[in-house]
Amino acid sequence: MGAWKKLCCILCLFLWASAFATTDEAVKHDNSIVSVFLQPSISFLNFEERDYFQYAIDTIYKEFRSTAVTSDESLSVAKQNFQKVNFCFPVTAGLQFQVFQDNFISAGIGFIYDNESVVLTDRKNNTHNYSYTLQGVPLFLEYRLAIPLNLMTLTDGGLFSVALRWYWTLPGTEIYTTWGKIEAENSPLGAGFGFSVGYLIASVKGINIFGDIGFSSIKVKSKESFAKIVPDGSIEKAKWDIGGLQMQIRVSFGVWNKPKVEEDSTKKKTDSLAVATDSSAIDSTRLVNDTAAVAKDSTAAIKDSSVAIKDSSAAVTDSASVVDSVSVIKDSAAVANDSAAIAKDSTVKNAAVKNSAAKNESAQSSAAKNESAPAKKEKSKGKDSANKPAAPVAKEQ
Repeated sequence: MGAWKKLCCILCLFLWASAFATTDEAVKHDNSIVSVFLQPSISFLNFEERDYFQYAIDTIYKEFRSTAVTSDESLSVAKQNFQKVNFCFPVTAGLQFQVFQDNFISAGIGFIYDNESVVLTDRKNNTHNYSYTLQGVPLFLEYRLAIPLNLMTLTDGGLFSVALRWYWTLPGTEIYTTWGKIEAENSPLGAGFGFSVGYLIASVKGINIFGDIGFSSIKVKSKESFAKIVPDGSIEKAKWDIGGLQMQIRVSFGVWNKPKVEEDSTKKKTDSLAVATDSSAIDSTRLVNDTAAVAKDSTAAIKDSSVAIKDSSAAVTDSASVVDSVSVIKDSAAVANDSAAIAKDSTVKNAAVKNSAAKNESAQSSAAKNESAPAKKEKSKGKDSANKPAAPVAKEQ
């Protein structure tokens, strides 16, 4: 595979990963307690001993050219060169356990396979294939820390994480070539370390997809030398590195998750808090408006109260006047009653006086008549009655 094809593969992989990067809302936590994961990646191996193989190919090519007799045979001799970068696609699978919130311990096993091959053509136009293959079976323990969103400047971002790993190698870690094979020694103390920075680019129905970029150093050694697997190789014990720069996509699926009720209740509490906040804001606005209205009404009420007080004062004054008027009326009525009584008494007395006067006049009239009557008789009788004694005058009763 050419370098351009590899770069195209990298570009396609990350374009595919970025397609999931847009989510409706940021994922704040990985709610899985136990999850399994699969991690395909792209790796550029730190295999510096590739020069041994390239030198071997150059040597064979020179030999083919040296055996050519004619110019046509020389033109038939051709070669390919090994890639200057060992580019491969490791795959890792494992089990992840969340010890406590945002802290994860993982154990995984991977498989690294990098085959590099070239074709040479001799003077008789025969092809010869030469290759070497780097193979590794790393076992690792990983600690991953999810960085809370409140520590990040990207408020709309997903869940960031930092991971540290320690590697061991298992049987199957080896180099085999056209000329031979050597196996790596597997030390119980480990073979190297690694670290990466990750970003949760998508989360769909319990499946979390992380995009990581990191570096690893997995150095192994063998009891054999490179001279066993490549012509003119080093006669010292072989050492090589199957680590390097890695870009990886981790897809994890929770087999044991936190109760969904907690997540739902948290969401409900958050929604309730948001609604309460909005309601409080609305109620506060309404309260301010109502307070202003009440203040206006209170001002108007105060004004009305002042007017009412004035009216009440006037009413009190008028009431006092009415009371005085009633008192005057009562007094006038009493005076009128008294006057009526006096008038009645006066009338009675006047009637009595009139009666008395009438009686007196009657009596006087009678007396006068009586006095005048004898006088007339005396006059009428003349001399006859002069000797008779006069009639007695009636006494006033």
